[in-house]
Amino acid sequence: MSNRKNEIINMYFVKKMKPVCIAKKLNISKSAVTQVLQKDERYVKTKKDRIIQNQKQHKEKTKKYIKNVRKITQFKNSAEDLILKNMHNQASAELSQHKTMSNIAFRNWNKSAYSYNERKRRYEFKEELGRSYGAPKYIKVEVL
Repeated sequence: MSNRKNEIINMYFVKKMKPVCIAKKLNISKSAVTQVLQKDERYVKTKKDRIIQNQKQHKEKTKKYIKNVRKITQFKNSAEDLILKNMHNQASAELSQHKTMSNIAFRNWNKSAYSYNERKRRYEFKEELGRSYGAPKYIKVEVL
C-alpha cells in the first residue's frame, strides 16, 4: 500500500493531477485517493492554491468570452450601420437629383388631393386643401 500511497502523492503534488484523474488511472475510488492526500501536511495548502488558481483562470476565461461576444456584437452592429448608411446615402442621392415628376405620377402619389371631372375629362385639385405653387391645378387624362 505504501507504493500506491507514494504514487498517489507523486501524481497529485508533482504531476499536478486531480484526485478524480488519479482515481481513474489507478482504478480506485476518489475517496480512497482523498483519504491518502489528507494525511499529507501539504494537501491543505496545495488545495487552497489550486482553488485560487482555478478562480483566476475562470475570471480570465470569462473576460475573454465577454470580449469575444462584444466583438461579435460590434461587428454585427457596424455591419447593420453600414447597410443603413448606404441606404440613406442612396435615398439622399435619389432625392437630391433634379428630376421633374410627371403630372400623372404626382396625381398617383396624391390621389386624395384630386377629384375626377367627367365632363372635362381631367383630374382637378381640391381647392379646399390649399394648393402649393408646384402642384398642378388640373391634370388632363387622354383616353384612347
